[in-house]
Amino acid sequence: MLYIFDLGNVIVNLDFTRALGVWSNLSGSPLAHVQQHFQLGSQVERHERGEISDEQFAQALCDELEVNLSYPQFISGWQSIFTGVNHPVLSVIKRLRDEGHRVVILSNTNQIHTEFLAEQYPELIGAADHCYFSHQIGLRKPDTAIYHHVLDAEGVAPEQAFFVDDLFENIEAAAQLGIHTYLYQDAEGLEAAIQRAGNFA
Repeated sequence: MLYIFDLGNVIVNLDFTRALGVWSNLSGSPLAHVQQHFQLGSQVERHERGEISDEQFAQALCDELEVNLSYPQFISGWQSIFTGVNHPVLSVIKRLRDEGHRVVILSNTNQIHTEFLAEQYPELIGAADHCYFSHQIGLRKPDTAIYHHVLDAEGVAPEQAFFVDDLFENIEAAAQLGIHTYLYQDAEGLEAAIQRAGNFA
């Protein structure tokens, strides 16, 4: 069985409000104003597909937020969203690999965050056999092409794969291809879902 894990809010915890607070403090713009204008919209998606550079993304988001930030100031906020490692999930991943299963990460992300994670949380990137990052592939979940990309690269059929993500739309897209899925809530539920999938493998 191939086990495919999302990164954000599965293996590492995220809180985007932390970034808004940093940007508000550094720009002098009221937090309420920054909150009102922030959205994980088209600019984020373009950046996560690798269609725009880090610098272009920073400028585009600052324009949307109507804040004046230097590039290093923007980065300091964008990197602050990570609140810690989900160690119970890391333990599940380690057990799966110890049992001889292949485990990969599939994440909608960007170069700013992957470089930061590699430096700050090296145990995350090293936890899996391989990492598939959207900005390197040029595709984002829930586009079914990204799941086909991983399955083809790993040489497995959909029914021989198990996918964990915290967003329903991503889980739904994978399930439609015949991939076993679990909408992440907690490590206990994950363990139970893995057991069920293994019974049908």
